[in-house]
Amino acid sequence: MKKLSKIILIFAVAFLTIFGIEPKDVYANEDIAYGADIGWLNQLENEGITWVDNNGNQQDALELLKDKGIDAVRIRAFVKPNSDFKWTKPDGSTCLLGYADTEGVVYTAKRAKELGMKVLIVFHYSDHFADPMYQDIPSEWEGATASELEKYVYDYTHYVMTRLAEENIYPEWVQVGNELTSGMLLPYGSSTTNFEQLAKYLNSGYDAVKAVSSSTKVVTHLAHGNDIGGYEWFLEQFLNTYNGKTDVVGMSYYPLWIGSNEIEAMTENLNNIAVKYDKEVMVCETGGYEAEEQQTYELLRQEINALKSVPDNKGIGIFYWEPEVNSSILPDSYPLGAAKVVGENKLQFTSALDAFRKSATFMSSETSFEIKNYNSRKSLNINAGSSENSANVEQYGYGKWESQKWYFEKVEDGYFKIINKNSGKVLEISDMSTDMGAPCKQYEYNGGWNQQWKIVETSDKKYKIQNRLSNLYLGINNESIDDGAWCVQMADSDSQNTKWCFLVTE
Repeated sequence: MKKLSKIILIFAVAFLTIFGIEPKDVYANEDIAYGADIGWLNQLENEGITWVDNNGNQQDALELLKDKGIDAVRIRAFVKPNSDFKWTKPDGSTCLLGYADTEGVVYTAKRAKELGMKVLIVFHYSDHFADPMYQDIPSEWEGATASELEKYVYDYTHYVMTRLAEENIYPEWVQVGNELTSGMLLPYGSSTTNFEQLAKYLNSGYDAVKAVSSSTKVVTHLAHGNDIGGYEWFLEQFLNTYNGKTDVVGMSYYPLWIGSNEIEAMTENLNNIAVKYDKEVMVCETGGYEAEEQQTYELLRQEINALKSVPDNKGIGIFYWEPEVNSSILPDSYPLGAAKVVGENKLQFTSALDAFRKSATFMSSETSFEIKNYNSRKSLNINAGSSENSANVEQYGYGKWESQKWYFEKVEDGYFKIINKNSGKVLEISDMSTDMGAPCKQYEYNGGWNQQWKIVETSDKKYKIQNRLSNLYLGINNESIDDGAWCVQMADSDSQNTKWCFLVTE
């Protein structure tokens, strides 16, 4: 049996080489946009707010953000905001809108472009913030029929894009709608009662963007980035049932509002969208509590690594929502900025934003990952949480145990050792075996090729884990979906059993 398995192995390697279908090595996307939503900036400047560097010297806020590693801005557009650029919500609270009329959008975009920054424009199709709670029809469009609103969406989008083009500004991305979970232009474009009409509105915006700038990528943006099922439902309706048009799927991710850091679910959601729908993905909005600099720094690094773990380099950007603020200078005391008060009307950016300048690296030894099998949806685990040499590697439903978390540490020639967070031991093929079906164990690292692994990307944009010694791939014995099933090595196949995703853990 050992001789036969080796013959099969040799044939398989030769076949892959001859026909050129060997999966390619994985490289992280190093072109991710590190962005900031700066919608309040101009309004705050006019109110006398200033920003200083770490030495206390006053400096342009955008330049300071650029020094932090931010290379893109997100700018919102409202149809006809209040003349004082403030909005009193139905609950009686008041918030700043920022200078988000058309000319304000053009001014801010020019300002960013002069600094060499990329631009994302967000069409809210409202006179104020649109989100899952508020998707109000603009005052100038009130009384229009559902079909008339399609034309208004097109004309307005085309007008703003044309004004930008007149200034030689062609945004890298445009959001058609904002946090569309409940729909837009309610009640007509409700996602629950009239998704067909919602798709028509989104397609009108898409067509208007492309008519002015064919190179601009259109983003469809939903809330609650940890809600895997919600995204699948929306995208099935939009893309497959009603022929929706988009280039990128964006998400909001705010652990503070969720109540916990669901980074694994958010990472899996990014992966799922990229693989299942073949779309680029980005985090359009994120942020952490302003008083928790280190926690927010770590959150941003987790999200950056989550984006870099997306197959086929489809994770393309992350935007911090309004980092230039502190709650003390805002009428609604919004607490998720990234600036601290250092004097009267004087702010300084916190160390949380250093996460952009010190960007994470996919499969960095600084970040742990859950390794999840595509067939079983179970995760690699060390049996019974053992720290002993030769303990079995199995699959188990994810319980956030340390024994289910793994580090990748590069060794040489594109290979990694895969280290269990709980034990500190590495993943290996037992007894230096090159046989198919040989089990995986954990063991102290000794430099053996049976302890070294290559991560390869498949043609369907998933990952395989290939042993350096045997050239065989990790899978689950007998394609089991049961808890406790052993992890073994096997020949390459198109089975989901040899395919994995890597999900950043907390």
